[in-house]
Amino acid sequence: MSPPGEAAVGSDEKRQKGRATPDTIKQGCIAMVMKEGQLRRAEILSVKDTKSGRQFYCNFDNFNKRLDEWVKADRIDWDQDVEWPNPEKDKQKDAKTKKNSTVSKKQQTSKKNTNKKATSKREQSVASDGQAGTPHPWTEFVEGQQGKKQDGTTEGNASLEVGGDKGVKRKADELDVDEDEIPAENAKKQHQPSFSREQEIEKLRTQGSMTQNPTEISRIRNISKVEFGRYVLFPWYFSPYPEAFGEEDCIYICEFCLSYFGELKSFTRHRQKCTLHHPPGNEIYRDDFVSFFEIDGRRQRTWCRNLCLLSKMFLDHKTLYYDVDPFLFYVMTTRDDRGCHIIGYFSKEKESTDGYNVACILTLPQYQRKGYGRLLIQFSYELSKIEGKLGSPEKPLSDLGLLSYRQYWSENIIDILLGYNERKETCSIEAIAIALAMTTQDVEHTLQALKMQVYHKGEHKIVVPEKLIRQREKSREKQKRLIDPERIQWKPPVFSAMNRTWGW
Repeated sequence: MSPPGEAAVGSDEKRQKGRATPDTIKQGCIAMVMKEGQLRRAEILSVKDTKSGRQFYCNFDNFNKRLDEWVKADRIDWDQDVEWPNPEKDKQKDAKTKKNSTVSKKQQTSKKNTNKKATSKREQSVASDGQAGTPHPWTEFVEGQQGKKQDGTTEGNASLEVGGDKGVKRKADELDVDEDEIPAENAKKQHQPSFSREQEIEKLRTQGSMTQNPTEISRIRNISKVEFGRYVLFPWYFSPYPEAFGEEDCIYICEFCLSYFGELKSFTRHRQKCTLHHPPGNEIYRDDFVSFFEIDGRRQRTWCRNLCLLSKMFLDHKTLYYDVDPFLFYVMTTRDDRGCHIIGYFSKEKESTDGYNVACILTLPQYQRKGYGRLLIQFSYELSKIEGKLGSPEKPLSDLGLLSYRQYWSENIIDILLGYNERKETCSIEAIAIALAMTTQDVEHTLQALKMQVYHKGEHKIVVPEKLIRQREKSREKQKRLIDPERIQWKPPVFSAMNRTWGW
């Protein structure tokens, strides 16, 4: 549930109230909808007709948008009055959108005249694809890769004090990894076409790209329910499956080959013929709990694209789901008599100019809060150690991903600092970064978030409070699974220029 201070659905303006029916209710209405056994105030964001009847996409009052859902008509209380959208406000919206459209057209024409460039064949093909309703995913990926920055500031040798009196509050929002790290991204946003708020929200809800303005709400979730193996999953976000699948009450995904079906009969026939029992790649790690497989996006395009479509249902910021050639996918699975079942995965670029060791990371919802996310993060850094590089996840991270990385960084940095203290040695941020295969920037952010980095009497000092030491001892007792580096059977792959890029 969202914090109590979060804004309620709808605006504060007075609305007309009246009775509605499943045929007359429309987008923008606010009604009382049954959720978790009680009626809750919800705004209707969209309406669609499915095979089982008409459904309504509801955003519930004081609930996170991740908990928005498609509901049937029987869950709406039709005996109570519905708040109808204000028609006067809609007229103002239309006037504003017309003005903004004329202004944006003038800006675009002036930019075209001043900044004319010769485009390559690939750019021309992407531009033609972008004229369709949904922009081509390759353009979103390229725009997301421009203007990235990796400037790690370093500190000199710092003395270490353990058991400092300074109290530390370990709040999730103290370390803001997403902000102030990519100033070039902010500069890029200034050159984007201007959209009014109403125009932007409407475009994102219906047909727009998620990369136009990440601060606005994303597209409405199109898949209501997914049957994946022996689990039934309820997606959190929009995923660009074919439009026809949005009309299905439930879609069926093969947990081995990740093929998707809209009808149970077709899915059952496929399962009888499917011969795949593990991800189609090389097994590079195995212990008593999990296995890791390395899959080349160029060699297994269909499987990797299906994996991206599946993960997009649970990742709000993910935009790449089609062009998988420049990426390697590392999939973590659990084993039983039937085969290897996917727990989660992370992807990385075959050659990252910014030194990223993770491009996208996800633990499937049925395996979350069980320690598997930490294994994925640890495995990514173990591969960076084998490569002899310092790695960092690609920004921005999702909310859950950011929390997982913060916890991993803090636990490992505290462990290594306690080791320095036992040996009575001085340490530096560079030494910590090399030992953990982390970038100096991530180390500094973690130390600052935990309030462990201080400047005293002309020296940089790192103070480890007793409270953090006690918390770390408690977490060690709960921690059960770790990656054993000696079990990793992997060498850094070497790719030609053709294998690193798209095969067009």
